[in-house]
Amino acid sequence: MLDDPEIFRCKTLESKTGRGTIMKHITCIDDLRALHKRRVPKAFFDYCDRGSYAEETLRANREDMQAIKFRQRILVDVSKRDTSTTILGESSTMPLMLAPVGLLGMQHGDGEIHACRAAQAAGIPFTQSTMSICSIEDIAANVEKPFWFQLYVMKDRGFIKELIQRAMAAKCSALVLTVDLQVIGQRHADIKNGMTVPPEWSLSKLLDFASKPTWVSGVLQGKRRTFGNIAGHVKNTEDLNRLAEWTASQFDTSLNWKDVEWVRSIWPGKLVIKGILDVEDAEEAAKTGAQALVVSNHGGRQLDGAPSSIEVLPEIADAVGDKMEIMFDGGIRSGQDVMRALALGAKSCMIGRAYAYGLGAGGQAGVAKAIDIIQKELLTTMGLCGVNRIDEIDDHVIAV
Repeated sequence: MLDDPEIFRCKTLESKTGRGTIMKHITCIDDLRALHKRRVPKAFFDYCDRGSYAEETLRANREDMQAIKFRQRILVDVSKRDTSTTILGESSTMPLMLAPVGLLGMQHGDGEIHACRAAQAAGIPFTQSTMSICSIEDIAANVEKPFWFQLYVMKDRGFIKELIQRAMAAKCSALVLTVDLQVIGQRHADIKNGMTVPPEWSLSKLLDFASKPTWVSGVLQGKRRTFGNIAGHVKNTEDLNRLAEWTASQFDTSLNWKDVEWVRSIWPGKLVIKGILDVEDAEEAAKTGAQALVVSNHGGRQLDGAPSSIEVLPEIADAVGDKMEIMFDGGIRSGQDVMRALALGAKSCMIGRAYAYGLGAGGQAGVAKAIDIIQKELLTTMGLCGVNRIDEIDDHVIAV
């Protein structure tokens, strides 16, 4: 059940307007989160919102970020502020990417397609998850430009090679190799909610779903309701239960740096290694030929007790920032947070929960709103800190 502030926030927003125009009254990512929580079944909201074990690292991502304070500067000409930059050599309207998030199609029907369209309309990259509901081909057929594809290396290397080839055929412009999921951290909320795809039914879950008819209608109208990149492409997984069992068994505890070399030998394009949280690992990543790495703790969903992403960012940027692009992921909920990460050494930032909240709250319009909120907050923060361009942002904007 929503706590009282969230009930008030949602009812106030929904009473002011119809659902179609509600985005005009959204002011921040927390507003989107509150609407997402109200509109989407608990199991899928919690899958997006919660972390592993005691959620220490999940909380640290936000708390450590908010502890970083800015230097306010005055009487500086900031009339030519511009958030545009380049990411992996391509123009981007801001230093922001949509991170890979699993099961977007269960937050909103055809969720991956809607999120990708919103990102492309805003002029920033979208990254599709291996564990998405829409397939690579579904998205490619329904968007105008190339997108990024995120890869988990599973035990079935033949399937992974085929998946890379499908990404190549879809003209994906970058491959994001996630390397911090060899062992899956336990997420208590998912177990308590019976979180499965398709859903594991119970009376409470049926009642929850029945109370959200708009969500049900949207998901039923979507192209798929299972893992689109896997279903139909792996032998003996036509049955949904078999598919779920196969997927759970495929995460590979033997994964090592030689497997990165193997991926590099197949994938000819730009490679990003995601899940780096230690300087030694960053230095190894720099030897692989990858163009970028993502400083990330998987959104506080893996090793609980690991440091926040923002805590380790400066030393990783210092160690390998001259060898590869440093991207950042973990706790971004505002343009101020993007500014903090850039000031501490990141060249660009990924958001996951922030746009997933938007998707659950309002589909493509909600994702567009999340992106717009963050860009406007970044522009304002740049002005108040006395900078006009992204490449001017460094640690001089941070209060010591």
